[in-house]
Amino acid sequence: MAAFLRLLKILRIVASYRLDLLINAQTLPLWARVFLPLLALFPKGEMNRGQRLRYALEELGPIFVKFGQLLSTRPDLVPADIADELNHLQDNVTPFNGKEFTGIVELSLGRPVSELFAHFDGEPLASASVAQVHAATLKCGQEVVVKAIRPGIENTIDDDIALLFKLAKLVEKFAADGKRLRPVEVVEDYQHTILNELNLQMEAANACQLRRNFEASPLLYVPEVYWDYCSPKVMVMERIYGIGVSDIEKLNAQNTNMKLLAERGVEIFFTQVFEHNFFHADMHPGNIFVSHNNPSRPQYIAIDTAIVGSLDREDQYYLARNLLAIFRRDYRQVAELHVQCGWVPVDTRISEFENAIRSVCEPIFEKPISEISFGQVLISLFQTARRFDMEIQPQLVLLQKTLLNIEGLGRQLYPQLDLWSTAHPYLETWLKDRFAPNTLWEQFKRHAPEWLEKFPEIPQLIYENLESQRHGGNTAEQIAELSAQIQRQQLRRRNRFTLLAISSLAAAIGLNFADPALWQQLPQASYILGSLGALLFFFR
Repeated sequence: MAAFLRLLKILRIVASYRLDLLINAQTLPLWARVFLPLLALFPKGEMNRGQRLRYALEELGPIFVKFGQLLSTRPDLVPADIADELNHLQDNVTPFNGKEFTGIVELSLGRPVSELFAHFDGEPLASASVAQVHAATLKCGQEVVVKAIRPGIENTIDDDIALLFKLAKLVEKFAADGKRLRPVEVVEDYQHTILNELNLQMEAANACQLRRNFEASPLLYVPEVYWDYCSPKVMVMERIYGIGVSDIEKLNAQNTNMKLLAERGVEIFFTQVFEHNFFHADMHPGNIFVSHNNPSRPQYIAIDTAIVGSLDREDQYYLARNLLAIFRRDYRQVAELHVQCGWVPVDTRISEFENAIRSVCEPIFEKPISEISFGQVLISLFQTARRFDMEIQPQLVLLQKTLLNIEGLGRQLYPQLDLWSTAHPYLETWLKDRFAPNTLWEQFKRHAPEWLEKFPEIPQLIYENLESQRHGGNTAEQIAELSAQIQRQQLRRRNRFTLLAISSLAAAIGLNFADPALWQQLPQASYILGSLGALLFFFR
């Protein structure tokens, strides 16, 4: 019932702001065009099309506001007048009452604001779709900002999510590409993301992690969090002063190196995704500023870390190789990688897929490299892959959104931005480092305890499995018995094996400290593996 009422509200808002004036009615299905004459009952008013969309999204709530925020960063997809109007959604959403804000802070932190702060500004500094921000000063004199969740926002989001699930199920059931698009999984992923935004303690933790990752970096600064003043509904962090990244006039006034600024944005993205594997996934202009310090070597400032993302090693690897293959115009490898990573079915005909990719990408690459939109390449690639039943990857949705944001910002700052020249060497280096001896050694050290714990069970597991196959396959009882045997053997061997493993590692580490020169002449991984293997064989 709640979802139905929410749908009626959405239809009312669409009608009252006459959003039908923004579309070509002839592109709508027949059943939708039947209802268009009813919209004539609503006055058109004096608003331009950008204002219509902006106010409608604002009234529809946080999920729709965030959609507008994304559109505002894509002047290549949205007309300039609409993009300019949607920019107001970044941090200019209608604020709620200051006294209500103060009440939320006092209830969450358990003390009056007069005791918490030396100064507290009752007027909002900024107001966004999910939260509102006020300026304050701590008793120690540190200038801070206080962020609190909008009252009652949880109910609105719950209703929107319920409606989105119903729409996703309809799309999955009736649309031609419904199953391929996996809309229910996409909504589930978005639900997880936006619910995280309602927990400011989680946002504070994300800010701390991002701050550590870029500590002393010339690329990005993240304000400090004051944990004594944080709760799930309230967060207090250092106040920063910078220029909004979309304020081109002010950036030019201080002689900012716009080319370097745009390139550093790309570098930050790839550093977060491939080096740190922890990326800020909401990098719209309202969350990004530029420091006043050193305009010739500009530094970004990032706030609002509620939405972050990460990839597993396999996704990182396939993503890097896909990007490099696209850059090299190695269309066969692009096709093969899509199959290998499961983005298209395994029975896809590689040669046919390769030819389809080539036919779409070659016209794009005929342009000068600085004029090629990476977003356009990806969109064209995905459109081509639809013919081969490519499935939407929910785990990559945040990454794709962030990349589009970064390119949109970069093009605004420096229209000649060559995304490829910045990304290409970074990806080449990352792939080489991934298989460098030091990297492999670090991976071995990280996973060695788990491997050592499981290693003694492998011979017995192989033997039992072969025996089971010889006697007619694994029945449920045989599998259960095999599992029980492994657990019993594991309990008997665990203490003895752990002692031997620790002794071997200690001996190897001791050799390193006793004679570093000798240690450097030995292959580290093979020395330790050989020692452990000999011990395991003797004591098995």
